Amino acid sequence: MTIAAARRLKNGAVCFVGIGLPSAAANLARMTHAPDVVLIYESGTIGTKPKVLPLSIGDGELAETADTVVSVPEIFRYWLQGGRVDVGFLGAAQIDKFGNINTTVIGGTYESPQVRLPGAGGAPEIATSSKEVTIILRQSKRAFVERLDFVTSSGYVNAPASGAVHSAALGRGPTTVITDLGVLANSPEDRELELTAVHPGITVEQVREATGWDLRVAENVGVTPAPSAAELAALRDLHARTAAAHGALAAGE
Repeated sequence: MTIAAARRLKNGAVCFVGIGLPSAAANLARMTHAPDVVLIYESGTIGTKPKVLPLSIGDGELAETADTVVSVPEIFRYWLQGGRVDVGFLGAAQIDKFGNINTTVIGGTYESPQVRLPGAGGAPEIATSSKEVTIILRQSKRAFVERLDFVTSSGYVNAPASGAVHSAALGRGPTTVITDLGVLANSPEDRELELTAVHPGITVEQVREATGWDLRVAENVGVTPAPSAAELAALRDLHARTAAAHGALAAGE
């Protein structure tokens, strides 16, 4: 999943990066095929080149390795809302068939949810102002749901049957959703997500079983290229350095 997401970043692209899986993918791209990619984090760091994965947008590693650091209003108003970001990399807790994502609350009500998540941060603005949006998350029926408990960052909220109870923003929607099972893209006809590729060893049925709605499948589903030895080595080295600096939990898988 991480390698498939990293391959989406072109050398020289300007990428607004979320923490977690998006950060791992973006930095892997920088360390392999896209050394000149410009990574921007919400805290105002531009052209950052961390040696380990940051714990948060405020991690000192980001500022210490950045080309420059600007104010948060400048990052959002001049860079992001000014149309200077080529691709936004986002994670999510829940996603629906039209690419709306939830990182706010799950279950219950907004005032008294079963789970309160970290919230929006800059994700709604990234989702609406980036030229392209790539969402990265593990696929399960808990994450890929028919109806979101809350729309934090919008995909195609006006699409038929999006069914959200709340709406925080109106946006362009995702270009690509990359999971641990395959790759989904929005259909040009009605913007509903459809499966376009599976990872090696994964079947279409496995992806359908891990989706909380009747998943649309492209006519010719491809298979993503297997990770190369160089890509795997770079990713494992990145995780090892992060584990040494911050502990195994911070390094992820």
